Amino acid sequence: MTQVSRSGGVSSPPNKGNNILDTPAPLLYLSSMNKRKAFPSSLAEAIRYFADPDVALTFLVSLRWPKGVSCPACEAKNPGFLKTRRIWKCRDCGRQFSVKLGTIFEDSPIGLDKWLPALWMLANSKNGISSYELGRALGVTQKTGWFMLHRIRLAMQTRTWAKMRGHIEADETFIGGKAKFMHWSKRKRVIRGSGGMDKTPVLGILERGTDGKASRVRATVAKNLNQRGIRGHVLATVEKGAHLYTDTTMQYGKGRLPKLYQHEAINHAREYARGQVHTNSLENFWSLLKRAIKGTYVSVDPFHLFRYVDEQVRRFNERKSNDRQRFVSALADIVGRRVTYRELTGADLKPATT
Repeated sequence: MTQVSRSGGVSSPPNKGNNILDTPAPLLYLSSMNKRKAFPSSLAEAIRYFADPDVALTFLVSLRWPKGVSCPACEAKNPGFLKTRRIWKCRDCGRQFSVKLGTIFEDSPIGLDKWLPALWMLANSKNGISSYELGRALGVTQKTGWFMLHRIRLAMQTRTWAKMRGHIEADETFIGGKAKFMHWSKRKRVIRGSGGMDKTPVLGILERGTDGKASRVRATVAKNLNQRGIRGHVLATVEKGAHLYTDTTMQYGKGRLPKLYQHEAINHAREYARGQVHTNSLENFWSLLKRAIKGTYVSVDPFHLFRYVDEQVRRFNERKSNDRQRFVSALADIVGRRVTYRELTGADLKPATT
C-alpha cells in the first residue's frame, strides 16, 4: 500500500513506529509530510477529498501504519491486499482484517467517505452537532448519526493528563433542566429542593495560559461534591504549591487544600474579580458547555453526560488549532477504542428497582 502525504500525494513516511499511537506527536508526523493544496483545510474540501474510497483508505492507512501494514493479530509484515474488498489477509496466520479493525469504526457498514467528514464536523463545530443534523448531512438515519457521534466522542476523550501548575481555577456547575421551564406536574415530581440538588454536578479545573500558551481545562462528571470528592480530584489534577482560585464554597476552604496550595477565594455575592483572584476563565468554559447542551443537544441524559463534557473539553483545549489540526488530532486517537450500541443504550444494565 502506498503512503499518502498531507496533500494526498505519495511520500515515504518517517520512521516513527508502526502504529500512530507510537508517534508521540501525530501533528508533527503530519507536518513532516509534503504540504500541498490538495489536502483539505475546510469541510467542503474534506467532503470532496474523502469521497473517493481509495483516497480515504490510503489516507487512513498511512496514518495508522506509517511503516507499512501489519497484521493486528500476529504483527506479521506484508499481508496480501484484496483489492475488490479493500481488506488484507495475513500470509502467516490467514486472518483477514480491514483498516477499521481495532478502531472506533470497527464493525461499521458506513464507509470512510462518511465517517471522516463526520469526525471533521464534530471536532470543529464549536457548539457540537446534533444527530438529526448529521443524519441529514450524510444521508443516514438519526439513530445511525447518534451512534456515530458517540463513537467519535470516545475518540475525543483525553487519555492522559499532565498535572496542572501555576495559576489554577477550580469551580463546579450543575447540568439539568430549570424548574421554571417545567410543567407543574413534572416540577412537583422531580424538584425536591433549590439550586443543584436534583441536577448532575460537573467539576472543572482550569490552568491559566502563560507565555502565549493557551489555558487548558479538565472537567469531569462528579458523583457528589463533598469535601473528600473535591479534594481527591484537585490533588490528582493540580501540582502541590500552585495558586488555587475558587469561590467561597466551603469544601475548598476546609481540610488539606489550603495547606497544600496557595488558596484564595472570591465571594461572588460581593465581587467577581479581585486582581488575579477570580474564576471567570472557567465560567467561560461552563458557558460554552451549556450553550452546546441547551442549544444543540437540548436534552442530555445523565448516563451520557460525561461524553458531551469530554467532547467540549477537547475542542476547548484545541481552540488555537485550525480545523485540519483538530481533525488529525482526533483521528490519531481512534485506535484501541470501541463502544457498542448495547453499551450506549444500557441494554446490559440491570433495571432500576426504585
